Amino acid sequence: MARDEMSEASSTGAALEEPRPHRRVDADLAPPTARSGLLGVFQNRYLLRLLVRREISARYSGSFLGLLWSYINPLSQFLIYYFILGKLLDRGTENFAVHVFSALIVVHFFIETFNAGTRSIVRNKSLVRKMALPREMFPVASMLVSLYHVAPQVVILFVVCLFYGWVPDPMVPVALALALGIIMLLATALALLFSVANVYFRDFASVVSILTNFVRFGVPMIYPYAVVEERFGSFAQYYMLNPLAEAVLLVQRAFWVGTTQDPSATAATELPDHLFTRGLAMVGVSLVVLVIAQLVFTRLENKIPERLN
Repeated sequence: MARDEMSEASSTGAALEEPRPHRRVDADLAPPTARSGLLGVFQNRYLLRLLVRREISARYSGSFLGLLWSYINPLSQFLIYYFILGKLLDRGTENFAVHVFSALIVVHFFIETFNAGTRSIVRNKSLVRKMALPREMFPVASMLVSLYHVAPQVVILFVVCLFYGWVPDPMVPVALALALGIIMLLATALALLFSVANVYFRDFASVVSILTNFVRFGVPMIYPYAVVEERFGSFAQYYMLNPLAEAVLLVQRAFWVGTTQDPSATAATELPDHLFTRGLAMVGVSLVVLVIAQLVFTRLENKIPERLN
């Protein structure tokens, strides 16, 4: 009886140990960073949040007032524009301080994203070497950090406009969303291109710093758009091919126009025609630039680790 049980157990064990048939799976080998690209960035949202929090914490580390500086700085800027540009250097533009400050919000957003994004990969080279994560995450994180600081500036502008008797209309959120969308897409695209270029040649960080010096003069910020139409006539349409100029005018439409005595007349004389249609078109243009930037980045990113050594 015991022998029968033992023989039965041994036969069962032998059956269990019989080799299983192998299935052949045809699959290409992929590196650890195969889930790269902008889609991979948002699939790794947890890491993206950590990067953004780290950048924000590092900026205010050791500060007594901390995040309050994100409100104090834009408020001090507006007061400077109010007294210097609005009182001492009055150029005849109604509420000129609001005109400049509303434009400065998107200009500063673009400049900060472009500069920080260009340096982002080199600045985080230790993480790039050690962690298998989409390298596009660093320029995107720079853009989100800059976007985080846009909110206090918009709050300050909102409160200031209320003091001028501004009453928001339904197109305000549309104009603001279009303007921020243009900057988010275009600045991220340029940050992607120049961040990988800066890995190959560090001179590109300095080139970007020089290029951003011209941004403030290439948009209707310290001068109204009406001056462009007056000086250049029909050639002013080429001026509007600049997506940044379109973003600035959209924010001015959202805030500055409503603070003037006759908003309808101001919009008719100080803004170009078909502003919102142009805004949608510039969102599309910025999206195309972002796709091109992603393709170039993907082509060059394989040599990033060895270039960072």
